[in-house]
Amino acid sequence: MPSPSDFISIPFATWVNLFVREWLVPNFRPFFRSMQWPITQVLNALSGFLNATPMLVFTLALALIAWRTAGRGVALFTLVALSFIDMIGLWPETMTTLAMVVTAVLFCVVIGIPLGVLAARSDIFRAILRPILDIMQTIPSFVYLVPIVMLFGVGVVPGIIATIVFALPPIIRLTDLGIRNVREDLTEAALAFGATPWQMLVEVQFPLALRTVMAGLNQTLMLALSMVVIAALIGAGGLGLTVFTGLGRLDVGNATAGGIGIVLIAIVLDRISQALGERRAPRAPTLMRTMRSLLSLRGAGGGTNEEEDPKRRKGV
Repeated sequence: MPSPSDFISIPFATWVNLFVREWLVPNFRPFFRSMQWPITQVLNALSGFLNATPMLVFTLALALIAWRTAGRGVALFTLVALSFIDMIGLWPETMTTLAMVVTAVLFCVVIGIPLGVLAARSDIFRAILRPILDIMQTIPSFVYLVPIVMLFGVGVVPGIIATIVFALPPIIRLTDLGIRNVREDLTEAALAFGATPWQMLVEVQFPLALRTVMAGLNQTLMLALSMVVIAALIGAGGLGLTVFTGLGRLDVGNATAGGIGIVLIAIVLDRISQALGERRAPRAPTLMRTMRSLLSLRGAGGGTNEEEDPKRRKGV
């Protein structure tokens, strides 16, 4: 029985090669190279700071953060995990990996949250963005490396760029979801009291969506850590390079040590980010509480006079 390929043959791979090699790379490679500058500056600053910080100081500081956000158990685990990483001789690689991950997550936040807000505000923009995010999430991570190398070269910064592309979709999707799930009566109350779109976003929508946004940040963080080993294939350092070198030399010990280091850092950052989201995200306020905040905003702008409402002065 004949198949479609017996009648039509589409040279898709040839088309992609012509597009990338003959048009995209010659015309836009300088532009893409210039995009590395902000990432390089942030990475160098973070890497220099983390590597210059004494191990005990950093460990105690992170354990204190874990204790204040996630409790004593996570703080104790942080102390044990970081001490173990130092004792197996992977502290510098861990700090390099942490600098790479924090840099990637920072740029994911800077790019992802505004895109999520725009997607929540515009159905047309969301319809355009969704298939792009689907492609970014479903393409195998190794496929990212080919265009990244051709456009940005090899090294740590191209590895971070690949990590940003790989880890960006969750924070966009969950920011969009969180803002869209805000109760309609609260947004209607904000509009009724004359709140501007910016006030409604900052005072009503984003605080209520913060728990969902933090869940997206947590997923982005985990995806960034999962990309560390793959980014080592194009010259990124840190624990991913330790794992990759160990695999290339069949050195099971070093590969396992690097993998354990990544797992420990992932657990610590996951617990802290989850707890931070639960602590920072407020409970859904009642309509009356939100109306009071809107009234206070309106009163600050001159729309409501405190003297005309004695009950509000008494906190009713």
